[in-house]
This record gives sequence, structure tokens and C-alpha cells, in this order.
Amino acid sequence: MRVQLAPSTRGYQRSWISKDAMAGMTLLVITVPEQLATSRLAGMPAATALWAFVAATVAFFLLGSSKLVSVGADSTIAPLFAVAVAHLAVTGSPKAIALTSLTALVTGAIVLAIGLLRLGWIADLLSVPIITGFMVGVAVIITVHQLPDLLGTGAASGSTVHRLDTIFRDLHSTRGWSLAIGLVVLAVILICEKIDRRIPAALIGLVGSTLLVGAAGLSDRGVAILGPVATGLPKIGIPSVSWGDLGSVLPVSLTVALVCLAQTAATVRGFSHDDTAGMNHDFVALGAGNILSGFAGAFPVDASPARTSVVSDAGGRTQVACLFAAVVIALASPAADELRRVPLATLAAILIFVASRLVRMRDLRAIARFSKVELGLAAVTAVVVAFVGVEQGITLAVLLAIFDRARHTARPQTLELGRVPGTTSWAPMHLAQPTEPVPGVRVVLFAGPLYFANAGEFRSRFETLLNSPGLPHSIVLDAAAMGDIDYTGATTLKTVVQELIARKIELVFARCDGTVAENLKQSGIMDLLGDPRIFETVDEAVRAVQTAQTVQAAAGGDGVTPAPTGTPATDTTVQHP
Repeated sequence: MRVQLAPSTRGYQRSWISKDAMAGMTLLVITVPEQLATSRLAGMPAATALWAFVAATVAFFLLGSSKLVSVGADSTIAPLFAVAVAHLAVTGSPKAIALTSLTALVTGAIVLAIGLLRLGWIADLLSVPIITGFMVGVAVIITVHQLPDLLGTGAASGSTVHRLDTIFRDLHSTRGWSLAIGLVVLAVILICEKIDRRIPAALIGLVGSTLLVGAAGLSDRGVAILGPVATGLPKIGIPSVSWGDLGSVLPVSLTVALVCLAQTAATVRGFSHDDTAGMNHDFVALGAGNILSGFAGAFPVDASPARTSVVSDAGGRTQVACLFAAVVIALASPAADELRRVPLATLAAILIFVASRLVRMRDLRAIARFSKVELGLAAVTAVVVAFVGVEQGITLAVLLAIFDRARHTARPQTLELGRVPGTTSWAPMHLAQPTEPVPGVRVVLFAGPLYFANAGEFRSRFETLLNSPGLPHSIVLDAAAMGDIDYTGATTLKTVVQELIARKIELVFARCDGTVAENLKQSGIMDLLGDPRIFETVDEAVRAVQTAQTVQAAAGGDGVTPAPTGTPATDTTVQHP
């Protein structure tokens, strides 16, 4: 893959500078409170998210092709590695911080390799229902993790169920001021969201609540605050870990990488383009951003749909807008300790709002209307992610989706087609549209590839057809939906052809693509049938067998006569089922 530096700035115009600067400033006021809150969610020191944003943005500016995508610490993936690392080390300890940074490095290496090898299609392994259910599960995790800070009851740990049990048992110790601050900040964000999404509601809530806590001395009344925030540049280097730790973080790194791929692909397609080559460049940039974040002692990063929307709405033109925000954060790092008085209830409220945005009710309703099975996949993903584990939830959902798809291809529909009156088009006879059969001819469409899993079903349905009343003299097999035939399918089809020949029923094929035609030739089926039996349209095939039968009847024959190569019909439009 050819790598270009700062590809998003190609053809940059001077008039764009002011637009990118304004978009960068808008992004900045949204990013600071969001990144601080995500640090809490990740169980990392507050400043690490800010440096994760800087590292990821610089890498994406240098290598990414998408002009508007904002990358950095993200609340979607933070619970994934936070929960996994919590099982390996005490949250917030030097060991946990080192393992989290190692997770960023491993995640970055995986995403970088996928981009360099042009394997971006892996992102498509997660279907929309699975992603939707996954987001719901993550929203539950985020909310449960933040409830203790919102209520001021102190930390809770363990699984989601254990955390909920702890929260309910500690409700009697709820801090009124903490709850009030959190609810007011949440209300401010919701109101501003209704008025104009560009209003920096999170920053307003953060600044306002911090000033209130300082002026009223609320930290002395039990309102928990963020505490000391590291200032200055981060320490660059390899995390202090062992080779054994690499194996410990590999499973969660694979999960985080897969989620990053899916979310980044969705963000890029939503705000930029869906070019596969460009997508792979963006994966290279995201992988490099994770690696740089890991070396800076921070944690995994991802593309953010919310922040990207901010850049787009503010009129940003290129990655210069994101770079502007990153540079300001880096320059202001010496003053980062001024954030130490931020109430934890404020950050909890911001994250709970972010979690609410992850629950896509419109998508869930659309999935429910389309397929109850796919809604079930979304529900299973959500429940398992929220209450069992993220890796287990995604793995189970992907396996169920693959099983469901295999079930459909193993039992495809077999449709009998009829001619639409007054046309040369053919459609399934069970549809509301009127169709008419052709006497003596059965037109059959097998709606799927013919392979080992459905070969037996294919033969069974043909036997049912042959044993039904009104045995035809000719069968037209519409192969438009087949796509390909494997060895088992070809062997079964050959057996069917031999049975048809024995019963003196001729078989011809319509709408075979190059692959199916080659499969028929390689299997020896065409040798059994004799003259060319493949036609471009269903109507052409039907006319050919009718002509052949007419010729045979006139000659007084009773054997199977090879069908002539018919004359193309004037209208070759064929309706798909």
C-alpha cells in the first residue's frame, strides 16, 4: 500500500483555514469534558485520555484519508478493555495502567496490519443488528459503572450484576449534592441538545459545576471530585510488562480491534466515503494512532461518530480542524491540574448521556419490523455483552448470525415460475401478481447456491416435482440465484439429470452466469444433455422447448429431443422473485 502524508489536505485552500479553525474550536470544547469522562470510564488517570486524543489525531492527520473523522478516546470501547484489565490488575494501579497501554499497542498492531493487508472487509463481519445490540449492551455497562459516582455512594466493582447489587444496597448513603449536580448537568445537556447540538452543553455543565463546588466548598460536604491531574508531557516508552502479559491482553485486543474497525467504517461511510482503498488507509491511520497512544502511556482509541458530527456541523473541511483541537490541548497541558475540582457526578452525567445516545431505538424498531430473528440476535448480543462479557456477547452473536445465514442457504426456496400475461417476463406463481403456466413445461427457480448443505434438499424437491400430478415433458431450471455449484451439488444435479433422462423429460437451463455454466461443463452434465441447453432468458428457454416438442410431435418421435438454440425474445426482462 502506498502511504501519503496528510492526504486529507491535498488541494488545501487558504479560505478553508478559518472554517477549520472554527470547527477545531467547537470540537475542543466538546472534547475536553468527554475525554475526561472517558478516562474515568477506562479506569485511567484523567490526563491519559487527553493525550490519547492528541496521539490519535496526529496519526490520523498524517495518514488518514477521511477529511472529517475525529479519533480519540471513546466511550464505546473504554468499557471493553477496562473490564478485561480489571480482571488482571487493580483498577488504577501501575500494573493496570501498563496493561491498558499494552492493549492499545496490540490493538494498534492488529488494526494496522489489517489496513496494510487490505483486509478492511473484516469490519463487515458485524451485521447492523449485532452492532445495534452491542451498543445497547455497552450503554448498560457505561450507565451501571457511572451510577455510584452520580449517587455519590462510592465505588462498586465486579460484574454488572454485582455492581447493581452493590448500588441498591448502598442507596441509603446517596449524597444529595452529588445527585443534584449530576441531574442538573444531565438536564442542561438534554435541553441544549434539543435547542442546538452545537451548543457546548457538556463544557457548560463541567465549568458551572466545578465553579459551584469550589465556591460553596461542596467537596467538604461529600461531593467527590476528580483530584490531581498530571501536567506536562507524557512519558514516552514501552509499558513495563512481561511477555506473559501480551497473551493476557490479546483476546480483549482482538475484540477492541474488531469494534474499532466496525465503528470506524460506519463513521467514515456516514461522513466521508465508502471507498475500500480509502478505508484501508484510515485503518492504517487508526492502527498507528493506537500504537502512538500506547507508547504515550494512554489507551486504545477509536473513531467517534459524535465528535465527527460536531466537526461536520461546524463546517470543518479537513483533518486540520481536528489537529487544531489536539494542538491546543497539548499546549494547555501545563494547566491541566486546574481540572482537579471537577465533580465526579458531572463526568458521570456526561457519560450517562453518551450511553443514552448509543441506544438506537429507531434502528431497533426497524430491525423488529424487518425480522424478529435479527431482533433476537440484537437482544442476545445486548444481554450477553451487558451481563456476561463483551467478548462472549460479540462471539455468540456472530456465531448465531452465521448459523442463521447458513440455515437460510441450506434451505433455500424452490419457486415455480409462471409467465406474466402479455409479457415475456416470469415471476413466482404464488405472488399476488397474476401469472400463467405453460402447458407441459415447469419453470423452477432454486433460490440459492447449490452446495453440500442443500444438495439433498434440492434432490428431494425435484423428486416431489416428478411425483406430482401432471408430469411435464420439459423442465426449465432458472439458475439466476445459484451463483455457483460445488462438487457435491454437481454430483446431485447429475443424478437428477440422469433420472429425468430415464423418464424422457428434457431439462434446460436459463440465466446461468459464467461460474454456473463452467460448473455444469466441468461436472459432465452438459455432456449428458447433448446440445447446448443454456439460454439467456427464461422466456427464450421456454420457447425453445416448446419448439422442440412441436418438431418432435410432427415427426412422431417419443424420445427426448435436444432443444434448439432459441431465438432471443423481443423483451428479455425477467422479474426476480
